[in-house]
Amino acid sequence: MPSCNTDCIVKPLSKGFHKLGLFVGKHPWVFFVLPLVLSGGLGAGFYFLGEREASDIENQFTPTNGQAKAEREYVKTYFPHSDEFSQLRLYTDGTYASLIVFSYSNNDLLSKELFQKVIDLDHKVRNITTELTGSTYADLCANTNGMCTSNAVLDIVSNAVNQSIDYPFHHSVFLGSTIGGVTLKPNSKAIQSAEAVRLFYFLKDAKTEMDGNENGAWLQAFIKTFSEDIPVDMISVSHFTSISREEEFERNSKTVIPLFSITYALAISISIASCLRLDCVRNKVWVALAGVLSAGLAVLTSFGLLLFCGMPFSMPVASAPFLILGIGVDDMFIMIACWQRTKVHDKMEDRMAETYKEAAVSITITTLTNVLAFYIGLLTPFRSVQSFCTYTGTAILFCYIYNITFFGACLALNGQRERSNKHWLTFRKVESPNEYKKSNACSVGGAYDPQTGAEEEMPINFFFKKYYGPFLTNIWTKVFVVFLYAGYLAGSIYGCFQMEEGIQLKNLAPDDSYIVSYYDNEERYFSYYGPFVMLVIKDENFQYWEKSARENLNMCLKEFESSDFVAKNMTIFWLDSYERYGAFTGLDISDKNVFMRNLSQFLNMSGFYPDVNISSGKILASRLFIPSINITTTTDEKNMLNFFRDTASTCGQNMDLLVYHPAFIYFDQYAVIVSNTIQNIVAATVVMLVISLLLIPHPVCSLWVTFAIASVIVGVAGFMALWDVNLDSISMINLVICIGFSVDFSAHISYAFVSSSEKTPNEKAIDALYNLGYPIIQGAVSTVVGVVVLSAAKSYIFRTFFKIMFLVILFGATHGLVFIPVFLTFFGVCGSSVEEEKPLREHVETPVIQLLETQHNSQGKCQRTP
Repeated sequence: MPSCNTDCIVKPLSKGFHKLGLFVGKHPWVFFVLPLVLSGGLGAGFYFLGEREASDIENQFTPTNGQAKAEREYVKTYFPHSDEFSQLRLYTDGTYASLIVFSYSNNDLLSKELFQKVIDLDHKVRNITTELTGSTYADLCANTNGMCTSNAVLDIVSNAVNQSIDYPFHHSVFLGSTIGGVTLKPNSKAIQSAEAVRLFYFLKDAKTEMDGNENGAWLQAFIKTFSEDIPVDMISVSHFTSISREEEFERNSKTVIPLFSITYALAISISIASCLRLDCVRNKVWVALAGVLSAGLAVLTSFGLLLFCGMPFSMPVASAPFLILGIGVDDMFIMIACWQRTKVHDKMEDRMAETYKEAAVSITITTLTNVLAFYIGLLTPFRSVQSFCTYTGTAILFCYIYNITFFGACLALNGQRERSNKHWLTFRKVESPNEYKKSNACSVGGAYDPQTGAEEEMPINFFFKKYYGPFLTNIWTKVFVVFLYAGYLAGSIYGCFQMEEGIQLKNLAPDDSYIVSYYDNEERYFSYYGPFVMLVIKDENFQYWEKSARENLNMCLKEFESSDFVAKNMTIFWLDSYERYGAFTGLDISDKNVFMRNLSQFLNMSGFYPDVNISSGKILASRLFIPSINITTTTDEKNMLNFFRDTASTCGQNMDLLVYHPAFIYFDQYAVIVSNTIQNIVAATVVMLVISLLLIPHPVCSLWVTFAIASVIVGVAGFMALWDVNLDSISMINLVICIGFSVDFSAHISYAFVSSSEKTPNEKAIDALYNLGYPIIQGAVSTVVGVVVLSAAKSYIFRTFFKIMFLVILFGATHGLVFIPVFLTFFGVCGSSVEEEKPLREHVETPVIQLLETQHNSQGKCQRTP
């Protein structure tokens, strides 16, 4: 089968890097100083970090084109907030504080003794004052009928002496969201006992900046008050405010700051251990440190540049430096390995030219696949994903630039030391080894292989040739690998069907946040009754007075109530009340004139006036409220949202309906998360396939690369679900990342198999593992080390990043070391025949092929030699 010639792409690039390496070798101090100056200048962009931090959860974690945002604008236009506060009619979450009070031992919280403690807590809240102006809740509260909006549950329970309290409605007051853990009396709607009570304290909408500051100050005082231990016997309290999510979300970044030092210590340790040798001249400790520093400078420069440019800094971006460090260290290993293949007695600038010719193009290819994977993530409608992909993709580009400039300069300066045969630590000249004196860590150094003229080779690669390769190509091992892959695939597919979508809001806060307790108690005590969903009749020509039109509307409402997500006979609708009012007063509301003439009076008298928009004697829009129930999981939220929207679009005849609730802003992620994930994965896979076709001189093996990408994605998606990770904007980032890493592992092992000069498929697999086995392990370890500390983070966001990156590296390396080599032996078509072998090798020995082979064949050869 004909192979692909990539000379037209690679040869000019290879020649260019050869000249660059020569230039860096001649002027190392220039390339050492300039990146430091650039990093110092652009690093000043971190001054703007506080301004660029994007902590608005709605802005960052909901789709920019979400349907609910357009629906909110419609509701805001036709049903603006009135001076009379109504929690039911809010089109935003509002400005509020909240308490959930519950008993320790599941005692009846409505008993006189325990409920008095609830009343005392209410008094405590009302006495909270702001520090600057001394404003209390009474000064800032939202008003109803000229008075502070009260918690109706307090009045009802306090006045219900020897009287029963009905549930969930008590005298038209809905208690389902304020009394929880309810046990009803047998065959009755009356409450026998309750375990929890929730109190809300809504503040007036801020009309000026000063009002907003005052509201914020009171909410801060509320948080401070209840963050302290409150000595209340027999009950416990969870608190929350409308600013709590953003504040606790901002605190996430502080939880990982201590982990940066641990990560860099680990990276330095791994790098030094990998490049430590017992030869006091060939030791490359300083080069290893320079590689870690190069990755750090890349983060400093790229982040500073984007901060200067005004790019929002979303919280997931804080995990990017951990990943960049792993990638940067991996590239460092490649550069060092290729340096070690050059002849030690050549001029230093000539060694640099050869190193760049072999390594830099390979690093370019790896960078290209990773950067493209990140920039494809910009297609998503989530700003948090766009921010992460922009920062990380740009950081990888700078990591690449600094590897071929700053790190290259460090490598050249170290080469000057080696050429002078100086000790790595004292920089004093030492003896060269001879037949009587072997190189050591103290006084003799500069050993090299006299046959090749290069540094001595690392013997660990022979483990893969003598032991692992023959073991893997044994027929029984192959059978086991096939069954192992079948089990892997079955587990992955099973996990995919268990996957839940969406991110829970409590997961955006640190684990020790007070809002986690609030959300847990809300789920425990108040999960049965969900939000009242607003159903808006948008049709300006709807004939409300026509009996047939009302019947059509009622049939639509019955469709809603047929769902398990909707409570029966609890819909709040002004038209139902108007019909009862008309029947009671003898009005014929089937007459248009009678209907419209008496409507305004009824609406003002009943309190339904905010629900009907009347202009010039015409109803422009009206709304009703449908109660939802049984919304306990993210899957329920998704299904409920889809049901309401689907029903609104199909029910009735020629009706223009809209459904909305402020929570739908967050639920909208379910409508796009799967489709956008698939879109990004398909786009990235196609791009990677094109790249692999250019790099691997055999189309069938390019298909194996595509197979590996698909297999790794399925595995990561399935096992992340089994590891309690939802498909959300955070995990979607990582699924796109895994495509780039899949190419790194699979493309090169496939190429090594194709270009092997061995005769049989088994021998080709062994040869490929001999060349690439240890470098794959080393690359995987360096990347995992970069993110492993995130497993200890007190944040779902960062732990999720670690979990998925761990799965990506684990499954990618397993495919490269186990599955792909075995499967390739089953299909000899991916290898050339004996007769084709020589011409094929001659044809594919283009610079890029040599580079790919060099990258993996020698990546691990900077290791310590016994």
